[in-house]
Amino acid sequence: MSNIIRVSVSEAARLFGVNEKTIRRAIKDQKIVYIVVRGRYKINFESLIEWSQKRTKIKNKLTTQGIGQYVDKWKIKNRLYSPNPAKLTKTKS
Repeated sequence: MSNIIRVSVSEAARLFGVNEKTIRRAIKDQKIVYIVVRGRYKINFESLIEWSQKRTKIKNKLTTQGIGQYVDKWKIKNRLYSPNPAKLTKTKS
């Protein structure tokens, strides 16, 4: 059984580098999966990613203004979890 990750509208907007109105528009148009908890939207993160990858403008904002702008700064040394293992230099143990 997988754990479902849910984020708020404001968290989704910050992560993807878009305005909250864009997220609310996607909710209204039923482009993303959500639930309402105590009167607030909780968005299924998986559906949010799928939605963002279908729209070029949103995908580009994710890379330049959202969380994607920090990817180059992350130092992932484990080749198994690295987004691009070819860029890692081999280290001798």
